[in-house]
Amino acid sequence: MVTLIGQPGDTPRSDAPPLIDSYGRQITYLRISVTDRCDFRCTYCMAEDMQFMPRSEILSFEEIETIAGAFIARGVRKLRLTGGEPLVRRDIIALVERLGSRIGHGLDELTMTTNGSQLVRHAPALAKAGIRRLNVSVDTLDPERFAAITRRGRLDQVLDGIAAAEAEGIAIKLNMVVTRGVNDDELVPMMQWAHGRGFELTLIEGMPLGEVGIDRVDSYLPLRKVRDRLAETFTLERIEKRTGGPARYVRVAETGGVLGFITPMSHNFCESCNRVRLTATGQLYLCLGQDDRVDLRAALRDGGEAGLAAALDHAMVIKPKGHDFLLDRARPAAPAVARHMSVTGG
Repeated sequence: MVTLIGQPGDTPRSDAPPLIDSYGRQITYLRISVTDRCDFRCTYCMAEDMQFMPRSEILSFEEIETIAGAFIARGVRKLRLTGGEPLVRRDIIALVERLGSRIGHGLDELTMTTNGSQLVRHAPALAKAGIRRLNVSVDTLDPERFAAITRRGRLDQVLDGIAAAEAEGIAIKLNMVVTRGVNDDELVPMMQWAHGRGFELTLIEGMPLGEVGIDRVDSYLPLRKVRDRLAETFTLERIEKRTGGPARYVRVAETGGVLGFITPMSHNFCESCNRVRLTATGQLYLCLGQDDRVDLRAALRDGGEAGLAAALDHAMVIKPKGHDFLLDRARPAAPAVARHMSVTGG
């Protein structure tokens, strides 16, 4: 039996020290992968034939809530649920409701990253549970290209899901992984489409995580080149917008919309890192681009509240200064990190 740490409505313990790493960075943002499974197989994220974790190794909702409560008690203000695809986990709304009840009680915001495939069914419940913002991955507006990138997704299903979430008053930010020769010709149409509907758009560089069967060198496009290209046509006004993540934002004067850039390859953002990632099996990764981790599942099951607290202290000691993503041009398909993006939730 797991003892819950910090029930909804409790004031976070004043004696719980904040989570500050060896470089003076305070951790205020926890990303929680609730499953490594997904109903898509996006080419830059997953292999066609994936080996998923046995369900017996996945954290229970009670364990996830207990770990989240421990983080909130020590200063984490934002939680993001990720996957895989978080909405394919059975009874996921029950967890969203439990975590959502902590908003205003130590937690400022609960958000989710999703591929949008399940939003038509779940959008009303997500809104009711306290989700006010969603990041939805949409890499193309061409149905055939969308099917090719996702290997099994349907664009119309995702667009219907976005519409359903918008109807519930949930703000939408679109995420677009930019891949050379695949969708880099759609940057302007995607931006104009998103901004025309009041959505933010964030462009993301592909990252060398996991063996996915594509040539990392040929597919990589530095976003600084994308930004320079866009600046030839559009006025990009720098803004001091922060959402807790690594994106840097501009406002596009001609559209009035916000455009974000996440650049882990060409310009890392490690000096301001405020986040850690919990996998569905309870491994706390301290950096997306490194293998440093702490087993919180074992700490919780073996040591309860004290064991979990000690594990979090140890995590702050070993959190690395940053990542060093390098594309190996001698072996262009080799990933920098063996685990797939879907394991740590991106």
